[in-house]
Amino acid sequence: MTVPHLSLRAARNLHLAAQGLLQKPRRRARPSDISEAVSRMSLLQIDTINIVARSPYLVLFSRLGRFEQNWLDSALANGELIEYWAHEACFLPKQDFSLIRHRMLSPENMGWKYRPEWMAEHAEDIKQLLAFIEQNGPVRSADFEHPRKGASGWWEWKPQKKHLEGLFTAGKVMVTERRNFQRVYDLTHRVMPHWDDAVHLIDQQQAELKMLENSARSLGVFRPEWLADYYRLKNLALKPLLENWMSSGSVIRVEVEKLGEMLLHHSLLPLLDKAQQNQLKATHSAVLSPFDPVVWDRRRAEALFDFSYRLECYTPAEKRRYGYFVLPLLHNGALVGRMDAKMHRKQGELEVISLYLEEGVRVTHSLVEGLRDALNEFALWQSATTISFGMLPEALRETWGPGWEMVPAG
Repeated sequence: MTVPHLSLRAARNLHLAAQGLLQKPRRRARPSDISEAVSRMSLLQIDTINIVARSPYLVLFSRLGRFEQNWLDSALANGELIEYWAHEACFLPKQDFSLIRHRMLSPENMGWKYRPEWMAEHAEDIKQLLAFIEQNGPVRSADFEHPRKGASGWWEWKPQKKHLEGLFTAGKVMVTERRNFQRVYDLTHRVMPHWDDAVHLIDQQQAELKMLENSARSLGVFRPEWLADYYRLKNLALKPLLENWMSSGSVIRVEVEKLGEMLLHHSLLPLLDKAQQNQLKATHSAVLSPFDPVVWDRRRAEALFDFSYRLECYTPAEKRRYGYFVLPLLHNGALVGRMDAKMHRKQGELEVISLYLEEGVRVTHSLVEGLRDALNEFALWQSATTISFGMLPEALRETWGPGWEMVPAG
């Protein structure tokens, strides 16, 4: 069989198609789109930084357009989604509980996420906490007072917060909802009443095989070394697995310009002819989260999109190159720039502190209008009434000026 050849642009577009980022949404979002989008990505990483919309909401907005943020909260509360450690802390489809259950049952293998010595030392208090939840229902760590007022930092967490985090990692409790983005915990047997380890548990090898299948589907086109990072898997024997996938037709080999041999998931085969003829068009412009699956693997983003990216919020301010919470900018299949932004909610202002275009990006009418529409949608979704600019490339400054009043899109 002849190995299909793809341009780099076509490979990018196939990846974006797998991720739901190839084209602008054709209709207004519906609540059911939340679970469908998470299933398409396989998982949705959680981060609490709130400078602009929190990351999981932003990742969904990039794909769905304007949606009600409480739809994600409802999908968790209604049991369509669950929370656990996957790539990092993530929302996952409820049916994927079977994929992460083995991690819960061996929490000592979860590194810093579980402290056996703490759980042993406080076993009696933890037993009482579980009994309290059994009798009184779901709890938040905020429901308990800190014994030392004014303490800060994770090492100064109140004991109940540490207990609940440990119980969560060990699968004794699960997150049943979030209130103001704070976790609400309930006993696992109440969140998953039909689950029985004796009947439904699958072993680690089976679970990781399914995780890899999910990763391949969600990446769409990939190098083998990109698979493991999606669920943070280690010590994998990929060669026999990939040979099996190729013999079964689950993936096929493709030759990609500049990147060499890659693998294409079978779900994208209907798009392959168009991709080979460079007729698979990317028409979407969007603001992305730093924790979007497209960019969270920095080496993958650099190889596939020639986009070198580092999250600098944990870097001292004087050492930052681009800013605190820098958001990648997608336009027509390319990562064309990045911006550091802050939402001033009381004033209704989205402040773009700085915006940078990537080296070699041509400032065309399409780029100017695509990014303007993306920023307008991004600001409107967060209920901004104005958008202001700090540092801008001169070619954008000439067109956009210092900012604008929001004009609702149709």
